[in-house]
Amino acid sequence: MEFGYLIFLAFLCLTLREIDASQSAKDYWFSVFPNTTVPKPLRDLVLPPSKANLPIQVEEEKQYWTLFFEHELHPRKMMHLGIHNNSNTKPSSRTTSQPFGAWLHGQVSEKYNLDEVCGKEAGKGEEKFCAASLESMMGFATSKLGKNIKVISSSFDKNHDEYSVEEVKRVGEKAVMCHRLNFEKVVFYCHQINATTTYMVPLVASDGTKAEALTICHHDTRGMDPDVLYQVLKVKPGTVPVCHFVGNKALAWVPNLGTKESCFS
Repeated sequence: MEFGYLIFLAFLCLTLREIDASQSAKDYWFSVFPNTTVPKPLRDLVLPPSKANLPIQVEEEKQYWTLFFEHELHPRKMMHLGIHNNSNTKPSSRTTSQPFGAWLHGQVSEKYNLDEVCGKEAGKGEEKFCAASLESMMGFATSKLGKNIKVISSSFDKNHDEYSVEEVKRVGEKAVMCHRLNFEKVVFYCHQINATTTYMVPLVASDGTKAEALTICHHDTRGMDPDVLYQVLKVKPGTVPVCHFVGNKALAWVPNLGTKESCFS
């Protein structure tokens, strides 16, 4: 009886710690960004667990595997979510379901684990960090971008796979990308890569449905996996700029050019 009571107390303490940690993350967000809604990609990290924002599902992977050349990014261009038309094959399992996997060195198994992704050496021109908390993620982002930063992310509609580009908005040359890893545990793979341009691209489907695509163009692809580049675009690393959309469950930290005030006290 006493042993069972001790187990109950241990469980209760663990539950309270989880609640406190979640509340702390929420308070931290609103202390830095008052009156600002928590972005959808960060909700699992900041708010109590919810079934509304589960890890990446199979049908969502096409958002991440829309790769193309930079010269293709222009108004009225039709974009089909998924593997680029130049490729007749699917990306290998080493890509971990997202293009950032092209920066991983060495084979990654189909049932990849946290150590395989976060423990690998960074790619050429890449600085990386795996974040399991909002504070650690923002710490990495501010170490690269300074304290005056903001979050941007995509808003694809799950019922549409084909869009027309309405406009191409250049965000800038500096960004820290954070990709949600597909584990039940909430972990983001964050990295900054040299010679990268970030865009926000408004899209429209044939029925008028609007979306926005966070888009990353890599001008230095020497550190990318040659197998991935050949499979998807039939090119070699270091030859041409490569761009990709970023799915709804990833985000970019970028300099907040709209204000001179720091987000941090």
